[in-house]
Amino acid sequence: MQNENLKILLKEYDQKKLKAELDLEKRKKELYDNNPKLREIEESLQKLAISTAKNILKNPSSSISSFKDQIEFLKKEKENILKKLNINTSYLKPFYECNLCNDTGYVTNKDNTREMCHCLKQKLLNISFNKSNIYNLDKENFNTFDETIFSDDVDISKYKFNISPRSNIKNIKQKCINFVNDFDNPQTKNLFFTGGTGLRKNFYF
Repeated sequence: MQNENLKILLKEYDQKKLKAELDLEKRKKELYDNNPKLREIEESLQKLAISTAKNILKNPSSSISSFKDQIEFLKKEKENILKKLNINTSYLKPFYECNLCNDTGYVTNKDNTREMCHCLKQKLLNISFNKSNIYNLDKENFNTFDETIFSDDVDISKYKFNISPRSNIKNIKQKCINFVNDFDNPQTKNLFFTGGTGLRKNFYF
């Protein structure tokens, strides 16, 4: 199930990434149509990048300082035009939902290893959380637990206890609270609720 959820999420990430990049192309076109000089600079930067790469391949020992100077000059000119238009340079970058993974779901570490981005981990956690019975904790918690729905009568023949169901559920509630408070203690034992249908193992509010 986890692998299936991951596949679905990664497809959604692909769609988000594509949408952000298509949106960028649309913004660029509108901006460049109204400001042809920006398009000219962009095309020059692309040509310089290709020329630099070709030059390195042909002659690895050659200097690329002249290319760098031209690139920096064009970038500065581009920034000045954007500044006059009161447009931040980030406007010409994709608006990804997550700037850590660029909507890929994975980040690359300094040692070039890849790991799942925290945003994807959180989405997987949310799916598991929503499929559980603990997603409504703002309403279903110890503060809203209603003990009065349990009988206060002692009936040994019916309940097999010499205490009332209400006293019993109070004891269970306290054990649950103790379990939560001591959860980080390695010596704390687990809780296990068992029994047939209709024995009121679930939460009442």
